[in-house]
Amino acid sequence: MKPTEDQSGICRFAILGTRGIPAQYGGFETFAEKLSIGLRQRGVAVTVFCEAQQSVARNSFNGVHLRYVAVPPLGPLKTILYDVLCLWSARKDFDVVYMLGYGAAPFCLIPRFYKTSVWINPDGLEWTRAKWGIVARMYLRLMEWMCLWTSNRIIADADAIAASLKQRYGTVSHATVIPYGCEIIQESAIDPVLEWGLTHNGYYLVVCRLEPENHILEMLQAFQASKSKKCLIVVGNHAIQTQYVRQLLAVKDTRIRLVGPQYDQAKLSALRFHSFGYFHGHSVGGTNPSLLEAMGCGNLIFAHDNPFNRETLGQCGLFFANSRELTEAIEHAECGGDEVSELRHAAKVRAETHYQWADIVSRYWTLLQDTISFQKGPHRGP
Repeated sequence: MKPTEDQSGICRFAILGTRGIPAQYGGFETFAEKLSIGLRQRGVAVTVFCEAQQSVARNSFNGVHLRYVAVPPLGPLKTILYDVLCLWSARKDFDVVYMLGYGAAPFCLIPRFYKTSVWINPDGLEWTRAKWGIVARMYLRLMEWMCLWTSNRIIADADAIAASLKQRYGTVSHATVIPYGCEIIQESAIDPVLEWGLTHNGYYLVVCRLEPENHILEMLQAFQASKSKKCLIVVGNHAIQTQYVRQLLAVKDTRIRLVGPQYDQAKLSALRFHSFGYFHGHSVGGTNPSLLEAMGCGNLIFAHDNPFNRETLGQCGLFFANSRELTEAIEHAECGGDEVSELRHAAKVRAETHYQWADIVSRYWTLLQDTISFQKGPHRGP
C-alpha cells in the first residue's frame, strides 16, 4: 500500500530501523514517534515501518502511516534481515528514507537505485559495545564505514559522534548533527512512586540496559560503599542471566533494588521526577534519550565522564570516572544544600534550551526542504 502525499505535496518520508510506533520499547521508537508526528503536522506524508510481530495492527497513528514488515525468527540475524526487508519495501515509494542504525548499510543502496535519498543515523559507536564478540565487532565496524558511502546524508545525534567519524575516516562532508529531544516535566503524580514503596527524594534511580558499557556495576559498587540512607532503584532487564547481570546480582546490599524493565512511560517519568538523583553511565552513544529525559525532569544527574555526556549535560550535573568518584559525589550531594537545587534547575533549563522536540523537528524540516530542493534540481541522482 503506497503512502499518499499530503495536499501540500511537500514530500514522502519514511522512517526505518525501529520496532515501530506508538513507542513502547526504547529511545529509537520514542524518537521515531516524536519526529514522525512533528513532520506530519508540517504537512509531510510520513510512514514509519513497524515489525509485524511486535506492533498493534493499525493503519495509522496520529496521522502517520504505519507499514508492517514480517520477519522470521533468525536469532542475531533477525534485526539485519528486518532492516533489509524494510529497505526493499521502501525502495521506490518515498522521496527520503531515514534508516536508524547501520547494521544493513550495504542494502541502503537499494532505494538509491530508485532515485530515493537515503539518510542514516549511526546511533553511537555500536561496534565498541562489550556484548559483541570479535566477529560482530568487525562486522559493525565495517558497517559503520560502509554507511558513509551508501547514504546521501549521515545524521549524527551529537558533535562527538561526528568528530569521531571524522577522526577515523577523514572529512565526512555529508554529515549533519541533530540531537534527540525530550519532554519537559513540570509536575508528576506521586502515586506510581508510592506503589513501589518509595518516597519523594528517598531514592536514586538508574534506567538502562544492563550492559558493561553503561557502567552499572561501578554504580552499584559506589552506592554500596556510600553512607547514604536512601535506596537505589535499577530499572533494566535482569531476567536474562548474562555474565554481567550475574555480577550485578552478586552485589548484596539491602538498599539496592533491581526491579526489572518498565515500559509504562508515565511511571518512568514519575520515578525520575521524584528521585533524589539519577545515575547515568552510558559511554558509547551520542545524545542519549535517557539522559535527556532525566534533564527534562529536573533530576540531579550523576553522569559517567565521557565526551558524549559532557556535550549533552554541559556543567549541569556531577561527573564520575570510577566508583570511588561516584561514592564521593553521592556523599557530597547529600549534604550539598543549594548546589543540588541549582544543578537540578540548570539541567532542566539546558533541556528546555537545547533539546525541545519542536526545535529538533524544525531542524529536520529544514533538512528535508533542502534535500527535496536538491532532488528537483539538475544534479539529482544516486
